[in-house]
Amino acid sequence: QVQLVESGGGLVQAGGSLRLSCAASGRTFSNYAMGWFRQAPGKEREFVAAISRYGANKSYADSVKGRFTIARYNDKNIMTLQMNSLKPEETAVYYCAAETPYPLSPTPDYWGQGTQVTVSS
Repeated sequence: QVQLVESGGGLVQAGGSLRLSCAASGRTFSNYAMGWFRQAPGKEREFVAAISRYGANKSYADSVKGRFTIARYNDKNIMTLQMNSLKPEETAVYYCAAETPYPLSPTPDYWGQGTQVTVSS
């Protein structure tokens, strides 16, 4: 198994930026494609971004393209999500996820506990 721990969430004003991190432990990090999902209050969890095992392939939800950047550092067992120009409607709990195949399925095998992102208007 792989264990995932998110960090970097917080409160930011609309138009601001945050950088989320996901630290992995357990199995070999590069064995897994990684991704970010988010769940806003009263809404279903949705895909945000994903990255393949060695970073060659990346995908984004249409709503975040051009504003969010996913990256991974296999030597440090870390994945990041740089979020710019944040909008109030992006207030949500952001989850890190891992799965062997890329692209990720809607329900990856492994999840972190989530980190809260709040964007004030």
